[in-house]
Amino acid sequence: VAAIPDQPEMHLRPNKLVAYKTVASVMAAAQRLGVTKIGMVGNEQFVD
Repeated sequence: VAAIPDQPEMHLRPNKLVAYKTVASVMAAAQRLGVTKIGMVGNEQFVD
């Protein structure tokens, strides 16, 4: 993935019931694989 010159953005849509630690682990794994563009989708579920 890191070798792709114009890398697409990876979108994460975490469920609000999932522990932050789990989401952080997924993001860290993606980063280790060379993903540099990570976007969060569905953040409105965390606003109350």
